[in-house]
Amino acid sequence: MSFGDQNNPYGAPQGGQPQQPQQGYGYPQQQPPNQAYGYPQAPPVGQYGGGAPAPTQMPGTVSTARVLLWVIVGLQVIGVLLFAFSAIVVDQAKDDPAFEQVADYPTGVLWGFTVLALAWLVWAAYLATKFTSGGSSVRVQLLVFGILTAVLAVYPFTIAGIIHLVLGILIAVFSSNANGKAWFNRPRY
Repeated sequence: MSFGDQNNPYGAPQGGQPQQPQQGYGYPQQQPPNQAYGYPQAPPVGQYGGGAPAPTQMPGTVSTARVLLWVIVGLQVIGVLLFAFSAIVVDQAKDDPAFEQVADYPTGVLWGFTVLALAWLVWAAYLATKFTSGGSSVRVQLLVFGILTAVLAVYPFTIAGIIHLVLGILIAVFSSNANGKAWFNRPRY
């Protein structure tokens, strides 16, 4: 089989002499010796998936989420004390005819709010202590906690509700961003 003229640039290369690329002709001018045409080679994949090394110390946004959880713990302590005090005052006011309007409020509801605030306090404290040793399950719990805190804060919409709304949103955002994912998915030896 013959390819025709040996000087034809579109013909098959002739054996015996290696072809030298012509300098200054075409694009790219210089090509690295070991890179082929097509897509560039991908950077090496990191040991744990993302290409970035696992963080060795807690990122700033994750640390902020932890501090915000401790702020919620403090607010919940105040809430538990206020609900318990209110339940005791209402229970004592049932005997006094001057406080008939206050005495009509069911104390069981106040004690229920006290128990709910106490449970929220315990859950927030648990999550705040699990930041250094917790894995992806703690991250999921942080997301659920932050979203539920924000949703439950919308209904009463008081000053405490607005504070809980902002804190819940920030906790959910800070634990779900790339830094939070890298921190909670890091290897633990």
